[in-house]
Amino acid sequence: MRPLRLLGFVLLVTLMLGSARAGAEVRVFVTNEKSDDVTVIDAATRAVVGTIRVGKRPRGVVVSPDGRRVYVTNSNSDSISVIDAKSLAVLSTGPAGLDPEGLTFNRAGTTLYVVNENELSVTVLDAASLAIRAKIAVGKEPETAVASPDGRWIAVSNETSDDVHIIATASDTVVKQVSVPRNPRGMRFTADSRLLFVASEQAHVVSVIDMAEMRVVKSTPTGGSRPVDIVLTPDGSRAYVSHGQSGDVRVLDSASLNVLAVIPVGPRTWWMALTPDGRFLYASVGRANEVAVIDTRSNTVIARIPCGTLPWGVAIADTP
Repeated sequence: MRPLRLLGFVLLVTLMLGSARAGAEVRVFVTNEKSDDVTVIDAATRAVVGTIRVGKRPRGVVVSPDGRRVYVTNSNSDSISVIDAKSLAVLSTGPAGLDPEGLTFNRAGTTLYVVNENELSVTVLDAASLAIRAKIAVGKEPETAVASPDGRWIAVSNETSDDVHIIATASDTVVKQVSVPRNPRGMRFTADSRLLFVASEQAHVVSVIDMAEMRVVKSTPTGGSRPVDIVLTPDGSRAYVSHGQSGDVRVLDSASLNVLAVIPVGPRTWWMALTPDGRFLYASVGRANEVAVIDTRSNTVIARIPCGTLPWGVAIADTP
């Protein structure tokens, strides 16, 4: 009977886990620079389910790996706010250096790396206590930070010095400065952490950094004007690039960087986030005070959702 009992136990656990996952809710968090708040959207219904007051000029936003907490940088308050992703309550607020913008977690979810535009540095925070652990000097006008999936690297784009600083998480030190085309902003690592894609706004190009060699191996014009952010599909075959001036999202073949499709979105299309299943891409449209929802199968805008004033960052939480 032992094999049958074991099988029954496995089935019971599977059903319990399935039920728990079924109770999860995918929520989209959008920071609004001018209204000093965060718009929360239910991804299933595309309805706004909450508006959360935070600090002045919220910009960067990231979700903890477990989906329970949302961290927002308040650029004009020099602070970071922590939001409960389920209740939407602001749990705590703490200092985060001068003019904090982009931010990212380490792989374990225990440490936050917060970019400080006017301080030319990255502030390293304990994710639980918000205690400042370290300051790391980077380039001029740092914009955002992304973590490699293998946990080894934090990449920081620097708009005015036209480079990407690579920070080793093992030592929290800069190990390489990689020169890139003018005005780098959004970046994404491939799933295997071997390549880093970089959007350079004033050069109107996307570049690819080989992380083994830590140098740019390819740069190609997108055909659009002022690319800002870049998102890779789960299989890595396509790259979605947002453009602020031409007001579109362009779909590129990740290997060749050839343009596969152009999706009209709206003025000041900036930061983006992909749903966990890869089906829908949310993009902030600043001048329209909304986010656009793009179906990645048809590469068309299928919905537009009103937000606060001048939406900036977008993050998606798979909330338990």
